[in-house]
Amino acid sequence: MYLTQALHRAVQQDGRRALTIFEDRVRSAAECMDRVGRLAAGLRSIGVGQGDRVALLGANSDRYHESLLAVPWADAVVVPINHRWTPAEVGFALHDCAASVLIVDESHLPAVAQIREHTDLPNVVVMSNGDVPAGTSSFEQLIAAHPPMADSCRGAGELFGIFYTGGTTGQAKGVMLTHANVIASALGSLATGQFVTPGGRLLHAAPMFHLADLATWAATLIAGGTHVIVPGFTPAAVLTAIEKHRVSDVLLVPTMIQLLVDYPDAGRFAVASLERLIYGGSPMPAALLARARKAFPQSSFVQAYGMTELAPVATLLLPADHEVPELVSSAGRAAPHSQVQIVDPRGDEAPRGIVGEIAVRGDHVMTGYWQRPEQTAAALRDGWMHTGDAGFMDEHGYVFVVDRIKDMIISGDENVYSAEVENVLALHPAVAACAVIGLPDKQWGERVHAVIVPAREAQPTVDDLRAFCRQQLAGYKIPRSVEFVSALPNSSAGKVLKRQLREERQTR
Repeated sequence: MYLTQALHRAVQQDGRRALTIFEDRVRSAAECMDRVGRLAAGLRSIGVGQGDRVALLGANSDRYHESLLAVPWADAVVVPINHRWTPAEVGFALHDCAASVLIVDESHLPAVAQIREHTDLPNVVVMSNGDVPAGTSSFEQLIAAHPPMADSCRGAGELFGIFYTGGTTGQAKGVMLTHANVIASALGSLATGQFVTPGGRLLHAAPMFHLADLATWAATLIAGGTHVIVPGFTPAAVLTAIEKHRVSDVLLVPTMIQLLVDYPDAGRFAVASLERLIYGGSPMPAALLARARKAFPQSSFVQAYGMTELAPVATLLLPADHEVPELVSSAGRAAPHSQVQIVDPRGDEAPRGIVGEIAVRGDHVMTGYWQRPEQTAAALRDGWMHTGDAGFMDEHGYVFVVDRIKDMIISGDENVYSAEVENVLALHPAVAACAVIGLPDKQWGERVHAVIVPAREAQPTVDDLRAFCRQQLAGYKIPRSVEFVSALPNSSAGKVLKRQLREERQTR
């Protein structure tokens, strides 16, 4: 199994079918294969060899899609980079994996000089239609100057990519995923019949460097679909693309969905083509989910839970599950390719309903962290990936994620799971977004602290919010302190950066 296999199949069955749509460019499967083969040959011409690492830094585009295929076609390894990182962070990742080439789009080209201060980078390829700076290579000229090379057909057990993760909680680690890892996750998700639409049109609005979006990218390749691509998320761009290109599937994180349902002009767009809205990256508050389902009544909703180390899907909450109120707060059940259990601190399976650590096993589990054997051994034990997420499983196998273990608050010897408090706060009509963290407290050890983004034109008070929580939460779970902010810091995956929130407040 290798990911470029899907491109061969697409050309064999209907090479004229549109494979990518980006801005005013529509490229067929046959055109895409020709460009991928030429780009792979071009990469070889500048020194890319077997197993070399080729980094990608840029916004979503059809060229990004072609790069994801051309690098393994050339028998090399992709390293998608978070385009929100600073040059120092990018340089760290490129140095860490000894990348031989950086493929960069024009918008990120100014950062290359600063990136080179942190790593030796011999080759830079610029995704550009026009001239490129001296000392760099043109993406389009590499394609034009070389005949297509034969696909290396990189094997199932060979690395597909190194995906850096963990930058929100500490120094980033490179997650090593093989072609088999990514394909196992895609095929298992497709086996439910409720993931992406076979032959459908997937909209890439979430960042393509992230495994959440890449999971739907791989599934759409395998299922014979078309990739509709916008450079990045804005409500107008997403709604316009759905209407214009009759998009059938989209993956979004809850913060994006919040912006969509709050968009004043959302009702002007025809979105009836949207069959499936896949969400993940962080829990979706029940109140937001209800609003989203009202905004997209014709769409089925699917929640995917997982992490980069799982390529990335572990569990799925399918459309029928969304009709059962008590299951909406769950992350669903193990996907067909995934085995999931809840373990206690000794590594033994915990009884149903008891909170422990979520552990996952299957062919989608990473091979390890790049050049970090100790951290690999800590995470992978007896074939199980220990996720660092706290949760419990009910008698029917539904997994409920209650917190990151590191984010659990211990207040007065009681465990408080921030997600439980956040879910209650999110139900308050004056709350647009919230995050709950633990802060040092002389009396309680840690106190529950809520950071609130008020809804538009709302003016909630601390007393109102505490009284609201008191109706649904035990006394020790009620926030002892509350603050109001205009926005929460989020990662590119839509996760609130709680480490940043804690650090900022502990130094005040």
